[in-house]
Amino acid sequence: MEVAALLRVLILLSLAWLVHGSWDSCGWTCGTRPMADYYRMSHIVGGVNAHLGAWPWMVSIQFPTATGFAHICGGSLSTPQWVLRAAHCFVGQNFTTDWFVLVGITDLSQATSEMQKHWMRKVIVHEHYTNISSGFDIALVELDQQVRCGHHVQLACMPDVMLRVSQLSECFISGWGVREARSECPMAPLEAKVRLINVSLCNSSLWYRGAIKRHNLCAGYPQGGIDTCQGDSGGPLMCRDNCANFFWVVGLTSWGRGCATAKQPGVYTSTQHFHDWILYQLRTFRFAGASATPPTWSPQHVSHTPISHTPSQETMPAPTASSISGFCSFPVRVLVEFTSRVQELLQALVGKKT
Repeated sequence: MEVAALLRVLILLSLAWLVHGSWDSCGWTCGTRPMADYYRMSHIVGGVNAHLGAWPWMVSIQFPTATGFAHICGGSLSTPQWVLRAAHCFVGQNFTTDWFVLVGITDLSQATSEMQKHWMRKVIVHEHYTNISSGFDIALVELDQQVRCGHHVQLACMPDVMLRVSQLSECFISGWGVREARSECPMAPLEAKVRLINVSLCNSSLWYRGAIKRHNLCAGYPQGGIDTCQGDSGGPLMCRDNCANFFWVVGLTSWGRGCATAKQPGVYTSTQHFHDWILYQLRTFRFAGASATPPTWSPQHVSHTPISHTPSQETMPAPTASSISGFCSFPVRVLVEFTSRVQELLQALVGKKT
């Protein structure tokens, strides 16, 4: 009887742990979409409008214009205080501390109670980045304070070396980019289903002719029709896990030739390839006091001091299956499996006792 009671308590605690991680904090899970079931989602150029909270780790980077602020690039929440995005979004831009990040928003023309606004405090561009064609198109942005996770805000899962990305078959792109080349960016993001394309094929003579680097991914369709475009840069390429209902951010929108052109699919920076670079930067700036008390901001008083553009002087570590607190490589699937094993064990013990 005591074992049965213990079993019930452990199951309830495990369920509470999972619910807490998925719905109320950033501490336990990643890659979950609490609003997806609500909208019954089955699933840019060729895409459809995304619902509120459809991709809760996706953010909009906003920069000042003569008439206010405008979207310039997308990004993904990798931790509660750091956003992962493409490096080329910053190169050539006069970025200052009046740039900010919108979290938990879908339609950029409509502020909602779920929306969070965070000022950018630090930008770390990969030390080997020079231009898009050279590769290494990846950067981290530190926010002035941590985001609040909930139904509309979740962390992205970043794959480590153990995940077989090439075997993921259900992938999506989403962003506020233009619907066709040389048009204006929409207020609501588009989402579309795409396929990962073999890099060797993508690099062949009739496609990109050797321009694809080893740290790139290609996604789209051979015939074109669906693709990322201007304004989608830095946004996520996301694939559903083959074993559980969560998503990996496997790529960052980097470049392409045209938009939705045949044999010219979107080219993405592989987050798996840079997994340890990301971890190294997060460790470095955490231990260096990067999480000190943030400055006070207000719309009436905005500093124009340039953000520190800080490339690391250290060599990028070799890929390993390392991890960091708050950086989610092992999502809810592991917790579910652990809970199931505990339940099986306790049930076996109950059977032996009776």
